[in-house]
Amino acid sequence: MVLTYILVCMLTADEKKRRTRDPERTRERLLQAAFREIHRSGFQSAGIDTILAATNVTKGALYYHFESKEALGYAVVEEKIAKLTQDRWLRPMQSEGDAIDILIGVVRHIPDTPQDVRAGCPLLLLSQEMSPLDEQFRKRLERIFLDWQKGVATLLRKGKSQGTVRCDLNPDETASFLIATVEGYATLAKNAQDPKVWKAGIRNIVGWLRSLRTPENYKRG
Repeated sequence: MVLTYILVCMLTADEKKRRTRDPERTRERLLQAAFREIHRSGFQSAGIDTILAATNVTKGALYYHFESKEALGYAVVEEKIAKLTQDRWLRPMQSEGDAIDILIGVVRHIPDTPQDVRAGCPLLLLSQEMSPLDEQFRKRLERIFLDWQKGVATLLRKGKSQGTVRCDLNPDETASFLIATVEGYATLAKNAQDPKVWKAGIRNIVGWLRSLRTPENYKRG
């Protein structure tokens, strides 16, 4: 029994050591903590010490994975903020079905809790802060916007080919307008700190999306 207990303790200790030395797990914890801190405080005000305290990771371990604070920020854009756009927009837009129905469903599923409204859109906030200051940030953020626009435009072209989206519609321009409207309402709601502003925006966006249907499909709602 004593020998068994000793072996179990040794295995438990080895497992703890293995976990603490898991580089991928450590890197992911740093990215997640950095994303939260940047979203809350902005990149320039984000504190490395705050990120380290949230992860219980040493400064040496952080700089092992990311050579600078800027490199950490770039990774947050590429791996966290881009994934949000993938999960909320690009992946759902690949579903089968009516293009306008799909877009309406995506818009209605954008998080709208008071906490989400207070925090604001991380893509928009970081673009406003860093695009004028850092070209590497700007390029990475631009790629997310372009992929988002391309995804919406592709879906609208599919709708046009199916005869459910108006033939006079320019998919690229319409996609840009949708993104600008969504982000504009996100700004208004964050400034007002009022979820009602965001909910009103969603109603207006949904109404506009319905107007993109062909006349014979408009009554579908």
